[in-house]
Amino acid sequence: MTIVLQTERLTLRHFTMADATFVVELLNSPNWLQYIGDRNIKTVADAQSYLLQGPLLSYVVSGFGLYLVELKDSQTPIGMCGLLKRPYLQYLDIGYALLPRYEGIGYGHEIATATLQYAFGFLQQEHIAAITSPGNQRSIALLDKMGFYRNGTVNPDEKTELLLFIKDAKTL
Repeated sequence: MTIVLQTERLTLRHFTMADATFVVELLNSPNWLQYIGDRNIKTVADAQSYLLQGPLLSYVVSGFGLYLVELKDSQTPIGMCGLLKRPYLQYLDIGYALLPRYEGIGYGHEIATATLQYAFGFLQQEHIAAITSPGNQRSIALLDKMGFYRNGTVNPDEKTELLLFIKDAKTL
């Protein structure tokens, strides 16, 4: 297992195929479905395909991607966080999601802040983008707290309008 970084309470590590059951749970959690969307990942086989074509491929092609967030002490998986290169964004995009029972405890802020430090330091990025659904007040509040500034909207497809946020390395 490749560890990307650790914080006081959390570990950010590469996904493995053994994480497929967790991926099914996370991608079907209520907030994921409401704010990110149904990825039609209903079985372990679906999750394995998602991992192969998504995070695992991204590690090879880009050198980064979405990573598993787990509790440092127990190695319990609680979510994902990482960086994505989206064709409709100028900068790398930070993405994060936690299982509902781990929200509101500060884990999102902790892992997203560490991921930003990784992006600005190790990956030497000057800017990081973040996108979120206009109704996702929890995500908007976290981005505001982390010092992102609002930069309009983006339309990744004809049906969706997302809020665009940017953070500069010099404001970390």
